[in-house]
Amino acid sequence: MNPLGPEADTVAPRSILFIGGTGVISAAAAERAVALGHRLTILNRGQSAGRPAPDGAEVLHADVRDASAVRDVLNGREFDAVADFIAFTPDQARASMELFRGRTGQYVFISSASAYQKPPTRLPILESTPLKNPFWQYSRDKIACEDLLFEAYRSEDFPLTVVRPSHTYDRTKIAMVGGWTDVHRMRAGLPVMVHGDGTSLWTLTHSRDFAKAFVGLLGRPQAVGESYTITSDEYLPWNQIYRLFARAAGVAEPELVHVASETIAAHSAELGANLLGDRSHSVIFDNTKIKSLVPGYTATIPFADGAREIVDWYDAHPELQAVDQQFMDLSDRLTGWARSLG
Repeated sequence: MNPLGPEADTVAPRSILFIGGTGVISAAAAERAVALGHRLTILNRGQSAGRPAPDGAEVLHADVRDASAVRDVLNGREFDAVADFIAFTPDQARASMELFRGRTGQYVFISSASAYQKPPTRLPILESTPLKNPFWQYSRDKIACEDLLFEAYRSEDFPLTVVRPSHTYDRTKIAMVGGWTDVHRMRAGLPVMVHGDGTSLWTLTHSRDFAKAFVGLLGRPQAVGESYTITSDEYLPWNQIYRLFARAAGVAEPELVHVASETIAAHSAELGANLLGDRSHSVIFDNTKIKSLVPGYTATIPFADGAREIVDWYDAHPELQAVDQQFMDLSDRLTGWARSLG
């Protein structure tokens, strides 16, 4: 069997443009696209060295917010598929649509599973689940982008496909709220703050798994006009996620102290928007729709392996082990308060 999956033996090379290409999701998708033999062009500003473009990809430099510069570097070229990883507001989505109208057979907008109804009224979450998030502006902006783009599909056949990833990570992304600071606290024997009671369920998807499904839908005409959730089928309680990080960090039993998400939000508006708008709710996703389009898609990397990959990478790069003193102070204050309540 081909190690890239069953579709690798039958896929026809396609001309693909990635707007972005150096992020967690897009970098893994770029590697996958090149490995499958697609003709990949990456358009970015050329300022990110953390995830270099894969060998075999063409890289063009322009700021996508500068429409004139983009037109100059693309020089009238057309693509089978354009994937936009960096449109976050309706104005940005509208500008991108104007750039690529009539120049691509498929425009893929990367939305977010956080756009789904919060709190959800039923699980699992499907593509038909309503889009509504009163807590987080990021999610509301993604919903507004979708509304704009789907209207263009309905009114003028703009070749839209929407993809909604949930919490997708690579070796650089720590899923815990405090990032490396929480790993530091575990190793130092300090209490670690966990939002809620730690029992809500969460889905984490490795970027290499996401890429298998994502690249598989590029250039497929039957995906136009559709939306797709792409996640792992593994879901874990937050307590277990924190313990997997502790185990990977060599800590047998971390002290987990539970603090209500609303309390954390009251002390940190920045953390609160993400917690109340996404992480504090149980999320289980149904991936039937993407599996029906991409034969054989299965997420195969369990988070136990992912957590080890992350901690090993940070241990190999001690210069990136940043401890956030503001989060340290918040953790000390709120865990101390929670423990005083018994």
